[in-house]
Amino acid sequence: MTTYDRPFGRYLEDFEIGDVYRHWPGKTITEADDHLFCMITMNHHPLHTNAWFAEHEAVHGRNVVVGNLVYSIALGMSVPDVSGSCIANLEVETLQHKNPTFHGDTIYAETRVVDKTESRSRPDRGIVTVETKAFNQRGEEVCFFRRKVMVWKREAAPPRRRPYGDDVWD
Repeated sequence: MTTYDRPFGRYLEDFEIGDVYRHWPGKTITEADDHLFCMITMNHHPLHTNAWFAEHEAVHGRNVVVGNLVYSIALGMSVPDVSGSCIANLEVETLQHKNPTFHGDTIYAETRVVDKTESRSRPDRGIVTVETKAFNQRGEEVCFFRRKVMVWKREAAPPRRRPYGDDVWD
């Protein structure tokens, strides 16, 4: 019998400058997703939550998904491939909303490794810089961000544990 642990994030040694991770699956953003996110984050701008306002007063003539939801979804898509086992997200260097996202659009994302450095003060870790692009179903880039994450070296990473024993299938 073989037991498989799902990979979730990477160690410093796994990152190679220039590598691209195509995140899967995409996510269709519904009107309910957008409204809930706006209410949770106290963003009550009618561009996102009022169809009449958007139709009559907004540039696009319809509701636009709040940009931080698009960013959050793309960031979340990248976690299993990039930062799932990281020590910390250190910074977002830039965040750009390139095109609007509308209710019903499906977001896809890809991340490219742009830099990798070993820590000068801690030999068990390093810093990886990545850029992520999010696209809609028409292939239009809707969001771009660049961030730095602190990641473990493989040998120093804490083991993955579960709150039960390994004998559940015996």
